[in-house]
Amino acid sequence: MAVKTVLRMGHPVLKKIAEPVTEFNTSELNGLIQDMFDTMAAMDGAGLAAPQIGVSRRVVIFSVVDNPRYPDAEAVPETILINPQIEYVGDEKQTDWEGCLSIPGMRGLVPRYKEIIYRGQDQKGDFFERHVEGFHARVVQHEVDHLDGLLYPQRIEDMQYFGFVDELNGHEN
Repeated sequence: MAVKTVLRMGHPVLKKIAEPVTEFNTSELNGLIQDMFDTMAAMDGAGLAAPQIGVSRRVVIFSVVDNPRYPDAEAVPETILINPQIEYVGDEKQTDWEGCLSIPGMRGLVPRYKEIIYRGQDQKGDFFERHVEGFHARVVQHEVDHLDGLLYPQRIEDMQYFGFVDELNGHEN
């Protein structure tokens, strides 16, 4: 299909709550998902939400295997997650660095729940559920935030740990 332009922080579509998907395995939905995978691959992303390419629908994708942007991250299976719901398992959170294709060149320290159960539908509308933790859980929470009009800087607790990657790398203690 096509590599799409990724909307950047400040765009109105990124601030909206995305609409649920009600029709599955359609040419429109299948084309959207293919465009999302093409765009994510072209930008070395770990995940992508439909609003990031201007489509306000509750669709996210993610996959991490040998990603140069996340060289130390554990593998995350290629997943299409539609109309997601997240259940937090316990209260434990982990704080780690995050970036976003909609906020190029920047990173921030973001607390996320360590362990979650996520549920949703696949491309055909079949329901599924996974119990995950660590980086996989972080990626899911990050992408689902996009569907609710949230970007990771809104989750940062101490803004001194938010900045341009080159500056942060050059001044770490």
